[in-house]
Amino acid sequence: MSNLTTDAVTSVSFSDFPEDVQLCILSFLTPSEIATFACTSKRFLSLCTSDSKLWFTLCDRRWGSKTQIKKWGSGKITYRLLYRTLIEWENLIGFWRRSGQVTLGVASPPLIFFEWCPSFIIGSRVSPSRLGTYHVIKAPFLCMSITPEGETMNFLDPDGKIESSEDFVNAVQAGFLENDVIPVHVSFMGKNHVVVEENLSFTSLNSQEPKNTGFRRSSSSGNVRAEDIGVVEDMIGAESGSPGSLPDRFMSEIYQYFANRTSPGGERASRRQRKREKARQGRRKWMPEHFVKIVNCSPTPSRPLQGLWKGISDDKNLYFFLVAYDDIGGIACRTIGDSSKPLSGYSPVFWTSKTTFLEAPFSPEEEYLYDSRIHLRPLATADHIHGHHPLTENEVVSHILCINSSYDLVIPDLAGTSANPRDVEGRIWLYESGTFGFGFLRNHFIVDLKHIAQHGCLLEAMELCSDLC
Repeated sequence: MSNLTTDAVTSVSFSDFPEDVQLCILSFLTPSEIATFACTSKRFLSLCTSDSKLWFTLCDRRWGSKTQIKKWGSGKITYRLLYRTLIEWENLIGFWRRSGQVTLGVASPPLIFFEWCPSFIIGSRVSPSRLGTYHVIKAPFLCMSITPEGETMNFLDPDGKIESSEDFVNAVQAGFLENDVIPVHVSFMGKNHVVVEENLSFTSLNSQEPKNTGFRRSSSSGNVRAEDIGVVEDMIGAESGSPGSLPDRFMSEIYQYFANRTSPGGERASRRQRKREKARQGRRKWMPEHFVKIVNCSPTPSRPLQGLWKGISDDKNLYFFLVAYDDIGGIACRTIGDSSKPLSGYSPVFWTSKTTFLEAPFSPEEEYLYDSRIHLRPLATADHIHGHHPLTENEVVSHILCINSSYDLVIPDLAGTSANPRDVEGRIWLYESGTFGFGFLRNHFIVDLKHIAQHGCLLEAMELCSDLC
């Protein structure tokens, strides 16, 4: 009986599974692995080249829970082209920090957050609110979408005139903001560096001329998965001259250039080009901006302090804090602020080279250090009782870590040097809720930190509007 059962099990092959099960299994493979599998038989070749079956399944399994796959490209784009674009764009999702100088005259928060939307990706500038609360302001400034032909269209709002991501996309698609937004290139310089620069060769949204819409991949990106897609196109018989490929764009630009010079309608096209150039010269030039990805923006069990946090400081304003672990186990915290102000763009707060936490039960001295301090909280939620907040009314402390003040040790002139080592000593109180607070012995405050985002969503986010400016 056991032999019969074994023979029955071993006789089942991949071909015996229903097609939907086969597609589900294949969706877990990489494009190069699918290309290899497609070479095994004509039947599997047909299955692997099916755009509406396999390539849709690939897109839906990877991004179906984050965006609406069938709405991209107005629902007309092939899923193979969509996969090729989204496989690189998905690395944008999350937090980025602006690096270097900004365009003159543009007030731009350095923290950027990219997120999935129904049929596009939105990049928003994120800044602390000025309301004395934990709310953060989200101002959409970059919209990335794709045409039915597979061309990407990227538009940037330099002045922050658009208040919501939906308004941004609707206005761009309708062509209402052609004079207010800037077409841009989004260039990937590896996985953690992006450059956004103006697309000077972009044509009108309503023009019938070939468009250079604003996406290009750096030769130094080293994106293996993008190369895998190229292998699939060669190995499973996908058309080599697919719409939106780089050779087609270059050829269309060359053709357009000579056509404008020799064809009867070339003079009209030339006048349109001069008109567009004149309009561009009349507005402020957009300088390229560089962004670096914040890779470790969330805590982990082994690194509970790591990530992006927000907290009310002693001046009653909300600040963003970035806590990072180095390669030798040290911890450093910096603020992420307005880079146009001295020492505020990426200012150090605290550091420590000793990451061993004190565990309960704590000494009477440590309990007094915590009990005697004032928790800095939004005015609407703070409980002022003679300036004291008993331990039972606050978070339950699970661990304590000793830290040093970076302001005194790294930038002595900022806070003044001191012969008393207790003036530069501080504590981190790790709470059972997973958040933490920090403070220094030289004062009587605790800055309680909260998450900026969780599970890919901004917490307590407010759309930018005139009354918050």
